[in-house]
Amino acid sequence: MALFVCYEKCSTCKKAQKWLDEHGVSYDLRPIKEQNPSAEELRTWQSKSGLPLKRFFNTSGQLYRSMELTKKLPDMSEDEQFALLATDGMLVKRPILVDGDTVLVGFKEAEWAEKLQK
Repeated sequence: MALFVCYEKCSTCKKAQKWLDEHGVSYDLRPIKEQNPSAEELRTWQSKSGLPLKRFFNTSGQLYRSMELTKKLPDMSEDEQFALLATDGMLVKRPILVDGDTVLVGFKEAEWAEKLQK
């Protein structure tokens, strides 16, 4: 069963959840604000996704902007970035779908359909 990590008030997460339901994808729902991913989980997901670490940051979020992370991230090590992401779910881009070795970050319908063969 897939793990669907989302924020209930996020419109993109709602769209992704509706898509999963419509395509019969079974998943365990994990609220990102209450159950923030650990640095170890994020490291594993990033490795499996093949995406750059920056793609795991919610760059349009208020917390990201208020912390001025655009300026700070280039000077931080990967370990520091993973540790920072693990401090608050609002820093993490969502939704995240983890299904075996497939990790999808953000919702792009065509990408999800291709990767999940739906």
